Amino acid sequence: MLAGPLGSESLVIRGARVLDPLEGVDALLDVRVDDGVIAQLGSALDTNGHRVIDAAGGVLAPAFVDPHVHLRTPGREDEETIATGTAAAAAGGYCAILAIPNTDPVVDDAEVLRGLRARAVEEANVPVGFMAAITRGQAGAELTEMGALADAGAAAFTDDGRPVADAGVMRRALQYNAVTGRMIAVHCEEQSLTRGGHAHAGPVAAELGVGGWPSLGESLMVARDVDLAGDTGQAVHLMHLSARESVEHLRRAQAAGVRATAEATPHHLCLTEEAVRTLDPNVKMNPPLRGDEDRSALVEAVRDGTIGAIATDHAPHSPEEKEVPFESAPFGVTGLETAFAVLYSELVEPGMLSLETLLERMSAGPAAIFGLERPRVAVGARANLTLLDLNGSWRVKADGFRSRSSNSWLLGRRLTGRVLLTIADGRVAHE
Repeated sequence: MLAGPLGSESLVIRGARVLDPLEGVDALLDVRVDDGVIAQLGSALDTNGHRVIDAAGGVLAPAFVDPHVHLRTPGREDEETIATGTAAAAAGGYCAILAIPNTDPVVDDAEVLRGLRARAVEEANVPVGFMAAITRGQAGAELTEMGALADAGAAAFTDDGRPVADAGVMRRALQYNAVTGRMIAVHCEEQSLTRGGHAHAGPVAAELGVGGWPSLGESLMVARDVDLAGDTGQAVHLMHLSARESVEHLRRAQAAGVRATAEATPHHLCLTEEAVRTLDPNVKMNPPLRGDEDRSALVEAVRDGTIGAIATDHAPHSPEEKEVPFESAPFGVTGLETAFAVLYSELVEPGMLSLETLLERMSAGPAAIFGLERPRVAVGARANLTLLDLNGSWRVKADGFRSRSSNSWLLGRRLTGRVLLTIADGRVAHE
């Protein structure tokens, strides 16, 4: 399902705190990588002539997996390319990403998909999985040839950017997709309630006179889609949840045995609608930032595992698009290069989330949901590792991004937590 650069490296990472919660590893260790595979964990390991990386003082953990990235290719390479987007991913500690199909043309055809996978082998810095659309043109009417797309290497199916508005079409998609073994990921939005909305329908939008987007515009569709998953016996993944009511529907479904999973984004976990008072277009996202109760519900759901993945929803936009009045600006913010640092700064350091939980939700969690190999620190595993400096402080600057776009809600902010090294599929992708 993943396509990316070829090649492997041999090296020894010396003296880091090696932390892999699922493998039960938390110790000061050396890690030796032979031809891209973890060969030995221990103390004072023989280097075998390998390059040695001094990692003393750092934390070496399984690298991250982002299941929700807009690479803008094909069609808007002025905003992002496979090369720049995956360079940004590597700089953020990611060893694998999944790209959203709302491109131009939409990835709803096996030939388009095969072309992207071939380009990734030549251009990508880390392995990429390309999602395919659920419906042709993401128009919500006619299903794509899911079997043929899966055979061509589709990593999952989504119409993200748009909901599948017709319940009958969504039900058929779940039934038809049973043969592919791929996940269906859904953008939950009842557009009859969100039309004309630019911010959460709460006190801030009312005070600013900005069109409101109610929580019900998300949670109604969440309830529908988890019920459809339960009715068909198929799995569904809920993208970028933002509302407390959505979390409640998800909990109910999971308790009933429905195969429903979900993700939350760094911006929804760290910000509330109060940020919109600035009318900065870089805090305009879909779904919108909501109230503190919503944010708290999302954090709790991440903490207890109801939400099993953190995804950036990395959505690059050109300055010409974003540097306009708030209501004229498109939705979306970048996030690959800042996700770990802001979550560490805003959630781990204040004690709202443990480091172990954060690492799991950014790595093993999304990998498991989408059927990808789990990054792990274990002998015999392919090396997918990230080296973190938990004390490193840095300021987010527009000219410091590997991404082609800089529409970050964190511009000018000082964060704690730096990614020093990323090894993706056995090769150094960022250092």
